[in-house]
Amino acid sequence: MSLPSYPDSPYSAPPAAGHDPYGGQPPARTNGFAVAALVLGLLACLFFWTVVGGLLLGLLAVVFGIIAALRTRQGRAPRRVMAIVGAAFGALGLIGSAIVLVVAVSVFDSPEFKDFETCMDRANGRAAEDRCTEDFIDELTS
Repeated sequence: MSLPSYPDSPYSAPPAAGHDPYGGQPPARTNGFAVAALVLGLLACLFFWTVVGGLLLGLLAVVFGIIAALRTRQGRAPRRVMAIVGAAFGALGLIGSAIVLVVAVSVFDSPEFKDFETCMDRANGRAAEDRCTEDFIDELTS
């Protein structure tokens, strides 16, 4: 004796958990800290000659880069290389800004600059101010 045959159902089985029945890709995971580290690191490298640009943005880039790299190590986010590059650019911005800051402080604290300030205070015209500036530049370069 044979079993009766039934026609195929027009409805398919429910999709498996985590599977998109329409064949689309799952939403991509992002790592906002890595993107922020890269953007801030690039800005820190471009504006290293300013205190805000080099020091503040560079420090933020390094911190965000470290956070992003730790998140990628734990498997919670992608873009590990972007995080590392952002932190490296931030560190370069920090180093460049620190060098500029040290040079600026050493110039403004030098005896040549104090002589320049005194000369500018005593100058009574544009020609005297220009002479003070030329003397200051000559003292720095010699």
